[in-house]
Amino acid sequence: MQKNILLIGGSYGIGASIAAKLKENHNVIIASRSNVNIPNGITHLTFDALKDDIKTLDLPEKIDGLVYCPGSINLKPFKMMSHESFIQDMELNFHSLVRVVHGLLPKLKNADQASLVFFSTVAVKVGMPFHTSVSASKGAIEGFAKAFAAEYAPNFRVNVIAPSLTDSPLASKLLNNDAKKEKMAERHPLKKVGTTDDIASMAAFLLNDESQWITGQVFGVDGGLSTLNVN
Repeated sequence: MQKNILLIGGSYGIGASIAAKLKENHNVIIASRSNVNIPNGITHLTFDALKDDIKTLDLPEKIDGLVYCPGSINLKPFKMMSHESFIQDMELNFHSLVRVVHGLLPKLKNADQASLVFFSTVAVKVGMPFHTSVSASKGAIEGFAKAFAAEYAPNFRVNVIAPSLTDSPLASKLLNNDAKKEKMAERHPLKKVGTTDDIASMAAFLLNDESQWITGQVFGVDGGLSTLNVN
């Protein structure tokens, strides 16, 4: 059955890979600042999650699936992080997500069972140096998702994907040469850096009916980093 799937910030990286996987069988809408790289057959709506009201967009009356893609990777020693940096990361990663979900509630309720997919990071489960800000804001997403899933079950399914470092535009500064990629790959038990397709495959599964008995979960798609110690 064709579904209406809305991706917030899906014009590149993981979001674009999700859209590519879903566009053949579903009505995919991308709401983002940029319309670059939008594949044929996908509707694009201009939207800035930090500034715009989702209720002003021309969206279908029923939203079956929602993916919130905007995020930041702000890695610095804590002593170099200003309070404003924490506020900015929390605003993009968490508060904007909450505004989007709140604004879409009526359309999500019109679905038989809406599926919502959010993104966290492996660094919430595994403490890592220089991740204080991103871990705080992504940790808020995990807590929100579980409480929200409980409150809206069985009408909504809400799940979180917690990747390790993924080879995407957002992580380009950390993976901009072969030496860095090799070093990062060695940190993972599966000895590779994740791809956007790795993450998109899990997101597509959670949006489709094959996952209809799954909600309130945080999935580590992280090459084994969060649970295995093989070094």
